[in-house]
Amino acid sequence: QVQLVESGGGLVQAGGSLRLSCAASGSIGRLNVMGWYRQTPGKQRELVASITSAGNTNYADSVKGRFTISRDNAKNTVYLQMNSLKPEDTAVYYCKLNRIGPDYWGQGTQVTVSS
Repeated sequence: QVQLVESGGGLVQAGGSLRLSCAASGSIGRLNVMGWYRQTPGKQRELVASITSAGNTNYADSVKGRFTISRDNAKNTVYLQMNSLKPEDTAVYYCKLNRIGPDYWGQGTQVTVSS
C-alpha cells in the first residue's frame, strides 16, 4: 500500500515563500509521475506542477517562474518551492502519485496567502 504525507503548508504574506514536501512510502514503482494539485472551495482540483521519475517537469501557466517542483528519488519525496506567493495561490495543496496501477493522493495541506 502507498501512503503520501504532505507537509509545509501554512500562512504567509503575499510575496513570501513556502516549501511543500510530500513523502511517499510503499511500492511507488520505478516509473512514475508525482504532482502537486490545488483546490479551493467550489472549484475543481487543478494541476500546479508535476515531475516524472526522469526529472521532466510541467507547470501550470499561473505558477511558471514562481514555483519549482523537484524530487529526491532516494527519499521518495517530492518538493514544491513556492516563491512570490499571491493571495490567489491560497488553496489546499494535494500531492498525487501516478504510476502503473492505481493513483494515490495525499491528505492535503492548507496554504493561505494574506494580502
